[in-house]
Amino acid sequence: MRYIRYAFLAALGIVLISIALANRGLVTLKLLPEALANLIGLNQSITLPLFLVIFAGIVAGLLIGFFWEWLREHKYRAEKARTERELQRTKRDLRRVKGKRSEGKDEVLALLDEAS
Repeated sequence: MRYIRYAFLAALGIVLISIALANRGLVTLKLLPEALANLIGLNQSITLPLFLVIFAGIVAGLLIGFFWEWLREHKYRAEKARTERELQRTKRDLRRVKGKRSEGKDEVLALLDEAS
């Protein structure tokens, strides 16, 4: 299984390197459209190789997807926490009831009751 993982990572690396080599041309990214940037006075732009723009887009998409899923699954995490708190409360109550039931009994009998 380890070799399959290494083979997959090597193939992925070769594909990413070939994409980077094929897309070395420079592109200019602007923060706002030209008309709006002139109106506001915010003419920010940066020149990068195209493969960096492609890879940054992929990474940004993954991060947005992970964050979206984390938000979507909040209700399941909250329900799990509520269930765990209820379970702990029930265990505490059970220990308390067993302790009251064994008051006034012989210590050996109380220990046998706790074991069952």
